[in-house]
Amino acid sequence: MKEFDKLLKIMNKLRNPERGCPWDLKQTTESLRPHMIEEVYEISDAISQKNFAALKEELGDLLLHIVFQAKIAEEKNQFNIKDVLKSINEKMIVRHPHIFGNKQVKNADEVEHNWEKIKKQEKKHRKSILDGLPKSLPSLIKAKRIQSKAATVSFDWDNIEDIFKKFKEELAEFEFEYKAKNQEKMSEEMGDILFTLVNIARKLDIDPEFALENTIKKFIQRFNYIEKNLKEKIFTSSLQQMEELWQKAKENPDETHMSASRHKGA
Repeated sequence: MKEFDKLLKIMNKLRNPERGCPWDLKQTTESLRPHMIEEVYEISDAISQKNFAALKEELGDLLLHIVFQAKIAEEKNQFNIKDVLKSINEKMIVRHPHIFGNKQVKNADEVEHNWEKIKKQEKKHRKSILDGLPKSLPSLIKAKRIQSKAATVSFDWDNIEDIFKKFKEELAEFEFEYKAKNQEKMSEEMGDILFTLVNIARKLDIDPEFALENTIKKFIQRFNYIEKNLKEKIFTSSLQQMEELWQKAKENPDETHMSASRHKGA
Protein backbone atom coordinates (compact mmCIF):
# COMPACT_ATOMS: atom_id res chain seq x y z
CA MET A 1 0.00 0.00 0.00
CA LYS A 2 1.38 3.36 -1.08
CA GLU A 3 0.62 5.28 2.13
CA PHE A 4 2.00 2.50 4.35
CA ASP A 5 5.22 2.39 2.32
CA LYS A 6 5.48 6.17 2.75
CA LEU A 7 5.20 5.77 6.54
CA LEU A 8 8.02 3.20 6.49
CA LYS A 9 10.20 5.63 4.51
CA ILE A 10 9.43 8.42 6.99
CA MET A 11 10.45 6.17 9.89
CA ASN A 12 13.66 5.16 8.13
CA LYS A 13 14.51 8.82 7.66
CA LEU A 14 13.72 9.70 11.28
CA ARG A 15 15.97 6.87 12.52
CA ASN A 16 18.82 7.61 10.09
CA PRO A 17 21.96 7.65 12.32
CA GLU A 18 23.51 10.55 10.41
CA ARG A 19 20.59 12.78 9.36
CA GLY A 20 17.74 11.58 11.55
CA CYS A 21 15.73 13.33 14.27
CA PRO A 22 17.58 13.54 17.63
CA TRP A 23 14.41 12.72 19.59
CA ASP A 24 13.47 9.72 17.44
CA LEU A 25 17.04 8.40 17.50
CA LYS A 26 17.06 8.63 21.30
CA GLN A 27 14.00 6.41 21.71
CA THR A 28 14.11 2.77 22.78
CA THR A 29 11.54 -0.01 23.04
CA GLU A 30 11.19 0.82 26.73
CA SER A 31 11.00 4.62 26.39
CA LEU A 32 8.18 4.34 23.83
CA ARG A 33 6.10 1.99 25.98
CA PRO A 34 4.21 4.64 28.05
CA HIS A 35 3.49 6.70 24.91
CA MET A 36 2.09 3.62 23.17
CA ILE A 37 -0.15 2.82 26.14
CA GLU A 38 -1.38 6.43 26.15
CA GLU A 39 -2.30 6.15 22.46
CA VAL A 40 -4.45 3.08 23.18
CA TYR A 41 -6.35 4.99 25.87
CA GLU A 42 -6.83 7.92 23.50
CA ILE A 43 -8.29 5.49 20.95
CA SER A 44 -10.61 4.20 23.68
CA ASP A 45 -11.74 7.77 24.45
CA ALA A 46 -12.41 8.51 20.78
CA ILE A 47 -14.52 5.34 20.45
CA SER A 48 -16.41 6.14 23.64
CA GLN A 49 -17.16 9.67 22.39
CA LYS A 50 -18.01 8.39 18.88
CA ASN A 51 -15.50 10.96 17.60
CA PHE A 52 -14.48 9.32 14.34
CA ALA A 53 -12.20 12.16 13.24
CA ALA A 54 -10.23 11.70 16.45
CA LEU A 55 -10.35 7.92 16.06
CA LYS A 56 -8.79 8.18 12.59
CA GLU A 57 -5.98 10.32 13.98
CA GLU A 58 -5.35 8.16 17.04
CA LEU A 59 -5.29 4.95 14.99
CA GLY A 60 -2.61 6.61 12.87
CA ASP A 61 -0.62 7.45 16.00
CA LEU A 62 -0.82 3.85 17.17
CA LEU A 63 0.24 2.58 13.75
CA LEU A 64 3.24 4.90 13.95
CA HIS A 65 4.23 3.31 17.27
CA ILE A 66 3.93 -0.18 15.77
CA VAL A 67 6.20 0.83 12.89
CA PHE A 68 8.54 2.57 15.37
CA GLN A 69 8.87 -0.54 17.55
CA ALA A 70 9.44 -2.74 14.50
CA LYS A 71 12.15 -0.38 13.21
CA ILE A 72 14.03 -0.48 16.51
CA ALA A 73 13.79 -4.29 16.51
CA GLU A 74 15.06 -4.39 12.92
CA GLU A 75 18.10 -2.33 13.90
CA LYS A 76 18.86 -4.96 16.56
CA ASN A 77 18.36 -7.81 14.05
CA GLN A 78 15.41 -9.13 16.09
CA PHE A 79 12.57 -8.82 13.55
CA ASN A 80 11.12 -6.28 11.10
CA ILE A 81 7.71 -4.96 10.06
CA LYS A 82 7.35 -7.70 7.42
CA ASP A 83 7.80 -10.31 10.14
CA VAL A 84 5.09 -8.59 12.20
CA LEU A 85 2.67 -8.63 9.26
CA LYS A 86 3.52 -12.21 8.35
CA SER A 87 2.95 -13.31 11.93
CA ILE A 88 -0.51 -11.73 12.25
CA ASN A 89 -1.55 -12.95 8.77
CA GLU A 90 -0.64 -16.53 9.65
CA LYS A 91 -2.36 -16.28 13.03
CA MET A 92 -5.61 -14.97 11.57
CA ILE A 93 -5.73 -17.76 8.98
CA VAL A 94 -4.97 -20.50 11.52
CA ARG A 95 -7.39 -19.11 14.12
CA HIS A 96 -10.26 -18.95 11.56
CA PRO A 97 -10.51 -22.49 10.19
CA HIS A 98 -14.23 -21.90 9.57
CA ILE A 99 -13.27 -19.21 7.02
CA PHE A 100 -9.97 -20.46 5.59
CA GLY A 101 -10.58 -24.19 6.14
CA ASN A 102 -13.38 -26.73 6.38
CA LYS A 103 -14.37 -26.21 10.02
CA GLN A 104 -18.09 -25.65 10.65
CA VAL A 105 -19.33 -23.30 13.40
CA LYS A 106 -22.82 -22.40 14.60
CA ASN A 107 -22.24 -19.03 16.25
CA ALA A 108 -19.75 -16.52 17.66
CA ASP A 109 -19.43 -18.48 20.93
CA GLU A 110 -18.21 -21.51 19.02
CA VAL A 111 -15.72 -19.33 17.14
CA GLU A 112 -14.33 -18.11 20.48
CA HIS A 113 -14.18 -21.68 21.77
CA ASN A 114 -12.15 -22.77 18.73
CA TRP A 115 -9.90 -19.71 19.05
CA GLU A 116 -8.94 -20.59 22.63
CA LYS A 117 -8.49 -24.27 21.73
CA ILE A 118 -6.13 -23.42 18.87
CA LYS A 119 -4.26 -20.92 21.04
CA LYS A 120 -3.78 -23.60 23.72
CA GLN A 121 -2.26 -25.91 21.12
CA GLU A 122 0.05 -23.17 19.84
CA LYS A 123 1.25 -21.95 23.23
CA LYS A 124 2.15 -25.25 24.87
CA HIS A 125 4.30 -23.47 27.48
CA ARG A 126 1.16 -22.02 29.07
CA LYS A 127 -0.17 -24.19 31.88
CA SER A 128 -3.68 -22.75 31.87
CA ILE A 129 -6.30 -21.41 29.47
CA LEU A 130 -6.39 -18.36 31.75
CA ASP A 131 -2.69 -17.56 31.17
CA GLY A 132 -1.56 -14.80 28.83
CA LEU A 133 -3.51 -11.79 30.08
CA PRO A 134 -1.36 -8.69 30.77
CA LYS A 135 -0.72 -8.16 34.48
CA SER A 136 -1.44 -4.44 34.13
CA LEU A 137 -4.84 -4.98 32.48
CA PRO A 138 -7.59 -3.05 34.34
CA SER A 139 -9.36 -5.37 36.77
CA LEU A 140 -12.84 -5.08 35.25
CA ILE A 141 -11.51 -5.97 31.80
CA LYS A 142 -9.38 -8.76 33.24
CA ALA A 143 -12.34 -10.23 35.15
CA LYS A 144 -14.46 -10.30 32.00
CA ARG A 145 -11.67 -11.86 29.91
CA ILE A 146 -11.02 -14.55 32.53
CA GLN A 147 -14.71 -15.40 32.70
CA SER A 148 -14.93 -15.52 28.90
CA LYS A 149 -11.89 -17.80 28.67
CA ALA A 150 -13.36 -20.16 31.27
CA ALA A 151 -16.65 -20.15 29.37
CA THR A 152 -14.91 -21.49 26.23
CA VAL A 153 -14.63 -24.87 28.03
CA SER A 154 -18.23 -24.56 29.32
CA PHE A 155 -17.19 -23.49 32.84
CA ASP A 156 -20.00 -20.98 33.00
CA TRP A 157 -23.40 -20.29 34.49
CA ASP A 158 -26.31 -21.96 32.68
CA ASN A 159 -28.61 -18.96 33.14
CA ILE A 160 -28.42 -15.43 34.46
CA GLU A 161 -30.99 -16.05 37.23
CA ASP A 162 -28.40 -18.22 39.00
CA ILE A 163 -25.91 -15.35 38.86
CA PHE A 164 -28.49 -13.01 40.40
CA LYS A 165 -28.87 -15.50 43.28
CA LYS A 166 -25.08 -15.62 43.63
CA PHE A 167 -24.96 -11.83 43.73
CA LYS A 168 -27.50 -11.74 46.58
CA GLU A 169 -25.45 -14.35 48.46
CA GLU A 170 -22.26 -12.33 48.05
CA LEU A 171 -24.04 -9.16 49.18
CA ALA A 172 -25.33 -10.93 52.30
CA GLU A 173 -21.84 -12.25 53.06
CA PHE A 174 -20.42 -8.75 52.71
CA GLU A 175 -23.08 -7.36 55.07
CA PHE A 176 -22.25 -10.07 57.61
CA GLU A 177 -18.53 -9.16 57.57
CA TYR A 178 -19.44 -5.47 57.76
CA LYS A 179 -21.44 -6.05 60.94
CA ALA A 180 -18.54 -8.13 62.29
CA LYS A 181 -16.21 -5.20 61.44
CA ASN A 182 -13.80 -7.60 59.69
CA GLN A 183 -12.00 -5.29 57.24
CA GLU A 184 -9.96 -8.02 55.56
CA LYS A 185 -13.00 -10.22 54.91
CA MET A 186 -15.02 -7.20 53.75
CA SER A 187 -12.38 -6.51 51.11
CA GLU A 188 -12.52 -10.14 50.00
CA GLU A 189 -16.31 -10.14 49.78
CA MET A 190 -16.31 -6.84 47.89
CA GLY A 191 -14.06 -8.47 45.30
CA ASP A 192 -16.55 -11.35 45.02
CA ILE A 193 -19.42 -8.88 44.55
CA LEU A 194 -17.60 -7.03 41.76
CA PHE A 195 -16.59 -10.28 40.06
CA THR A 196 -20.21 -11.46 40.14
CA LEU A 197 -21.43 -8.14 38.70
CA VAL A 198 -18.95 -8.50 35.84
CA ASN A 199 -20.41 -11.96 35.21
CA ILE A 200 -23.90 -10.47 35.00
CA ALA A 201 -22.67 -7.78 32.60
CA ARG A 202 -20.93 -10.38 30.44
CA LYS A 203 -24.04 -12.52 30.22
CA LEU A 204 -26.10 -9.48 29.15
CA ASP A 205 -23.44 -8.40 26.62
CA ILE A 206 -22.68 -5.23 28.59
CA ASP A 207 -19.09 -4.00 28.76
CA PRO A 208 -18.53 -3.33 32.49
CA GLU A 209 -15.57 -1.02 31.85
CA PHE A 210 -17.56 1.26 29.53
CA ALA A 211 -20.65 1.04 31.76
CA LEU A 212 -18.64 2.26 34.75
CA GLU A 213 -16.90 4.89 32.62
CA ASN A 214 -20.28 6.29 31.52
CA THR A 215 -21.50 6.37 35.12
CA ILE A 216 -18.37 8.27 36.15
CA LYS A 217 -18.97 10.81 33.37
CA LYS A 218 -22.58 11.18 34.49
CA PHE A 219 -21.49 11.71 38.10
CA ILE A 220 -18.96 14.36 37.06
CA GLN A 221 -21.56 16.24 34.99
CA ARG A 222 -24.07 16.29 37.84
CA PHE A 223 -21.48 17.25 40.43
CA ASN A 224 -20.21 20.03 38.16
CA TYR A 225 -23.81 21.29 38.03
CA ILE A 226 -23.86 21.43 41.85
CA GLU A 227 -20.54 23.29 41.88
CA LYS A 228 -21.73 25.78 39.27
CA ASN A 229 -24.85 26.62 41.28
CA LEU A 230 -23.27 26.74 44.74
CA LYS A 231 -19.84 28.13 43.83
CA GLU A 232 -17.94 28.87 47.07
CA LYS A 233 -21.02 28.05 49.13
CA ILE A 234 -20.42 24.39 48.37
CA PHE A 235 -18.04 24.19 51.33
CA THR A 236 -20.78 25.25 53.76
CA SER A 237 -23.86 23.83 52.03
CA SER A 238 -25.84 20.99 53.56
CA LEU A 239 -26.16 17.59 52.00
CA GLN A 240 -29.86 18.30 51.46
CA GLN A 241 -29.08 21.42 49.40
CA MET A 242 -26.66 19.48 47.25
CA GLU A 243 -29.09 16.59 46.89
CA GLU A 244 -31.80 18.97 45.60
CA LEU A 245 -29.43 20.26 42.93
CA TRP A 246 -28.39 16.70 42.12
CA GLN A 247 -32.03 15.78 41.47
CA LYS A 248 -32.46 18.86 39.23
CA ALA A 249 -29.38 17.81 37.30
CA LYS A 250 -30.81 14.33 37.01
CA GLU A 251 -34.13 15.66 35.67
CA ASN A 252 -32.41 17.97 33.13
CA PRO A 253 -29.47 15.99 31.70
CA ASP A 254 -29.03 18.27 28.66
CA GLU A 255 -28.68 21.37 30.83
CA THR A 256 -26.34 19.47 33.14
CA HIS A 257 -24.10 18.48 30.24
CA MET A 258 -23.88 22.07 29.00
CA SER A 259 -23.19 23.37 32.51
CA ALA A 260 -20.47 20.79 33.03
CA SER A 261 -18.81 21.75 29.72
CA ARG A 262 -18.85 25.46 30.64
CA HIS A 263 -17.52 24.64 34.12
CA LYS A 264 -14.55 22.69 32.71
CA GLY A 265 -13.75 25.48 30.28
CA ALA A 266 -13.76 28.16 32.96
